[in-house]
Amino acid sequence: MDVSAKPAETTASPAQAIRLEGVSKTYPDGSVGVRALDLTFAAGELTVLVGPSGCGKTTTMKMINRIIEPTTGRILLGEDDVTRVDPVELRRRIGYVIQNVGLFPHQTVRRNVGTVPRLLGWDKRRTADRVEELLELVGLDPATFGDRYPHQLSGGQRQRAGVARALAADPAVLLMDEPFSAVDPIVRERLQTEFLRLQDTVRKTIVFVTHDIEEAVRLGDRIAVMSTGGKVEQFAAPAELLGSPATPFVADFVGADRGLKRLAVTGIDMADLEQPPVVHVDDGLADARAALLRAGARWAVVLDDHQALHGWISAERAAGPGTVREACKRMEAWVPIDATLKTAFSTMLQLEAGWVAVLDGDRFCGVLTPESLHAALRRSVEGTVPETAGAV
Repeated sequence: MDVSAKPAETTASPAQAIRLEGVSKTYPDGSVGVRALDLTFAAGELTVLVGPSGCGKTTTMKMINRIIEPTTGRILLGEDDVTRVDPVELRRRIGYVIQNVGLFPHQTVRRNVGTVPRLLGWDKRRTADRVEELLELVGLDPATFGDRYPHQLSGGQRQRAGVARALAADPAVLLMDEPFSAVDPIVRERLQTEFLRLQDTVRKTIVFVTHDIEEAVRLGDRIAVMSTGGKVEQFAAPAELLGSPATPFVADFVGADRGLKRLAVTGIDMADLEQPPVVHVDDGLADARAALLRAGARWAVVLDDHQALHGWISAERAAGPGTVREACKRMEAWVPIDATLKTAFSTMLQLEAGWVAVLDGDRFCGVLTPESLHAALRRSVEGTVPETAGAV
């Protein structure tokens, strides 16, 4: 999904919060799908419902657009109680993406994406413009894919078309039920990355159902962990969930490696960075040796005249005559300042480096070592406070 293309002019529907107040679902046989749920999905955020099979996460999501009718309680979309409006009209206000996409096999991609606008009575020109805009937004070239049928697309391409169809009438809310679980792991990771970029552009209120805690951590602004009977065990941001599980169930569900998972949702802070000795490319090796000696260090970062990272030099390579430019080595282990600790750690491991440089654009900011990375993670964990179930 390449979101670099500028969308056509449209009147965007403002994101709306969703509030569940005392919502429950009890089936005729007496089994409880969801029990007295109080939960708020913030406007413009992606909230993930995660938990084992049978915990009520899909039931909860389907009650929002009344595919399943709640037994008790209210569901508010903005200020409207969705239990009191026509369900067909409601569903046209809410985008819906499911695991197997659900594209109409006898219709082209263009016809599929334009389904809801046609039902809403949009004119042909407006519908066609919106379809073209969305196909470009999700990375499907209209000239190449617009007239193809679903069976002519790959699994990832069908998922993109499904997302485009869900967004066609510019709904304020998007419901997504395990949308990426039917594709292979490589395509799934790519779709997740592209979907996050798309959400940065459209900023919809999204309720996303998955059974995969790693997917939940990667995508969610907030995560509700649910247990059997539709109980919310914890509702929190990913870093908080991993750092301070509120119940033994949550701790068990997120796994013993939750510290490693937390790396993926912990950003780099300037305070986390170490400042090694710095030399410049046109310095003499004698000056470099002196700088290393003063710092008691075995290596130094090499910068150019604009303070951009040029490479690094060890004490051994600083011996003899000449300049730093002639003796320094290229620096491969670096990450941008907006990367996560997981990216920094992965770069360290992949390149077998003892440290990784952190850059703001081209400007050198400092380095992360295994020790400073561990300290950053510890500070992040100690800074969280667990949130209990059902909080609004």
